[in-house]
Amino acid sequence: MKNLPIGIQTFQKIRDKKENYIYIDKTDLALNLINSSGYYFLSRPRRFGKSLFLDTLKNIFEGKKELFEELYIYDKWDWETTYPVIHISFGGGIIQSIDDLDKTILYLIDNNQERLNLECKYKDSVKNCFLELIKKAYQKYNQKVVILIDEYDKPILDNVTDRELSKSIRNRLKNIYSVIKESDQYIKFAFLTGVS
Repeated sequence: MKNLPIGIQTFQKIRDKKENYIYIDKTDLALNLINSSGYYFLSRPRRFGKSLFLDTLKNIFEGKKELFEELYIYDKWDWETTYPVIHISFGGGIIQSIDDLDKTILYLIDNNQERLNLECKYKDSVKNCFLELIKKAYQKYNQKVVILIDEYDKPILDNVTDRELSKSIRNRLKNIYSVIKESDQYIKFAFLTGVS
């Protein structure tokens, strides 16, 4: 009997045959979204599989064909073409100030720079650093960029009882997300998840 993957958000772990987890194939839906191109937002309650779906998308765009054996997308995707993926998750920790938010975003951007083997010079501006990361990823890999943002609204929800702080955080995040809109020519696909 297969195991239930309760609380597991990593596609690779679920697909590991030694782990023996049940996986409901949603790669047909993923392929449909990818082929439609564009920017998507998925709002669902916690524990609904949003993070796992984002991780599935990440593995598709990074060309990890071996993980998709026996799944719908396996013989329908060009595994030779890979895309630079910027993956940002606000799921870990609690943001308690604007300074916390800026430090967290810069840390997440820095992790993506390391993973993509890039270095940005705008370390003091969250917006400029994110914009530079997108442009440099596009230039280095000669492919449009994929942006995956998990729990985009968590910093706001962490502070929902402090109206002024949550409003400031919302405005700061809007400033960051506006980078996605202004970088349209560099982006192949963007997917954001949240609970609100």
